[in-house]
Amino acid sequence: MEKKIRLDKFLADMAVGTRSQVKDMAKRGRIQVNGETVKKTDVKVEPETDVVTLDGNRISYDAMEYYMLNKPRGVVSATEDNLHRTVVELITGTPEKGKGKRKDLFPVGRLDIDTEGLLLITNDGDLAHSLLSPRRHVDKVYYAKVSGHLPEDAGQQFKEGITLLDGTPTMGAKLEILGEENRKETEVLLTIREGKFHQVKRMFEALGCKVVFLKRLSMGSLQLDESLKPGEYRPLSPEEVEGLRKGRGEER
Repeated sequence: MEKKIRLDKFLADMAVGTRSQVKDMAKRGRIQVNGETVKKTDVKVEPETDVVTLDGNRISYDAMEYYMLNKPRGVVSATEDNLHRTVVELITGTPEKGKGKRKDLFPVGRLDIDTEGLLLITNDGDLAHSLLSPRRHVDKVYYAKVSGHLPEDAGQQFKEGITLLDGTPTMGAKLEILGEENRKETEVLLTIREGKFHQVKRMFEALGCKVVFLKRLSMGSLQLDESLKPGEYRPLSPEEVEGLRKGRGEER
């Protein structure tokens, strides 16, 4: 059965304006539904089949939106922040549809303010929950530059699971040493399957090292599009969304 929603919610979700602004637009005769001018915004519309226009321009309804963001340093993984710019503020919507940023987008998980790389921005709460649930094991791959001397058995220690300095155990992880950029820093790839607070940094700290640069490259099946510069984003393809749904892991 098709689900209808109020016209003011339809347009507010698509960031046309607030509900009060949409109400004023309707009073001015700017909104049409299936070719007929609508003066009241409490009418119900079917998002998939009804044609809603504002000033003659059709407003398409996307129930769910998915964006890949290459998060830059200096931006916080939040929807609101009084001190810093947020990752959601980097997502301006889709100008080709004539709409601004919708109000219900949020980041799936968090990257530290000084961490770069892949971040999924969406309004799909079910998918976000399944990707972040501690009962599911979704691989996350990071590129890092680490200062300090890594022990020779660092790979084995990560494989067995690192005990953090506060005594918290972590799941086994995969460490790949790419080489030394210079005598003071080592480049590595690290794959983890959980998401504890500052986990990557704390794992290396437990080995007496410090992460000086960190970038997330992938989350589950989703790979960072290297053509995206820090701060840039793009919508996910249907195939990428389906890959996330299929590869989000089983409850354990």
